[in-house]
Amino acid sequence: MLQQTQVKTVIPYFNAFIKKYPTLQKLSLATEDEILASWSGLGFYRRAKNIFAAKEIMKKNHGNKFPSQFDSIIKLPGIGRSTAGALMSLAFLVPQPILDGNVKRVISRLIRKNIAVLKEKDLWELSTKLVNSDDCFSYTQGIMDLGATVCTKANPTCNACPLNESCLSAFEVPQQVNIKKTKNKKIILMNFALVQTKKSLLLTKNDTESIWSSLWIPFENSKMQLYANKLELTRNEKFRHELTHRSLDLDINIYFSSKEFKLDTNQKYEWIKKDRIEDYGMPKPITKLIQQL
Repeated sequence: MLQQTQVKTVIPYFNAFIKKYPTLQKLSLATEDEILASWSGLGFYRRAKNIFAAKEIMKKNHGNKFPSQFDSIIKLPGIGRSTAGALMSLAFLVPQPILDGNVKRVISRLIRKNIAVLKEKDLWELSTKLVNSDDCFSYTQGIMDLGATVCTKANPTCNACPLNESCLSAFEVPQQVNIKKTKNKKIILMNFALVQTKKSLLLTKNDTESIWSSLWIPFENSKMQLYANKLELTRNEKFRHELTHRSLDLDINIYFSSKEFKLDTNQKYEWIKKDRIEDYGMPKPITKLIQQL
């Protein structure tokens, strides 16, 4: 969850997830839809899909247990070298280097080298040398927290840093060069038709690899025109939803139907009872809109 998301945002999702799936055995019984439902609102849903794929691999190849070997861990979906290294050090107390964005910043400042000119290979070599083999747990947790809370990108608090006596950049952190210019976000237009009865909502599972893949969303507005004689337009909602690299302009027609009806389509769809919405993985803006109905 912490991949690409801040700790303060993750905490309530993590607590709820662990409460629902306290063991790998419990998680092994979950469907992809159930895992996505627990992820709703957190974003970057590929991570949830990777959890489902990884637990299926563990169920099939590792006796429903988390592998304890680096070479096996790194083969799991969504786990790269740094995450695998962190897992080895924190879960199995086997010293391995890590190199997330925060750690890169700490290392580059320790040796007073601009991170923009250091090669990935060099950073890995430096990270490997720093690993404390006697207490890899404390070292790994410590260097991640140091980068996240003390050796921050802007305004680092060097006076609070336990490494300030050996850090070549202490109290005079060099300017980071080669800073990427902010790019204008790509704007994506999305037109939906949200159909509801008194007790249910019509949603389809997005089986494409586009935005919100595998989540439950309303049908495109154009597809609902085939059923115009069954629908009453009650209102229209237009709003923008910001993602990290894109802006979504949503235009959603909200329809009422006196009863549920069958659709002539190959798309997977359901009339979902309103009191069961939380059981389905949905994008945050769709969930918010439904809560306002």
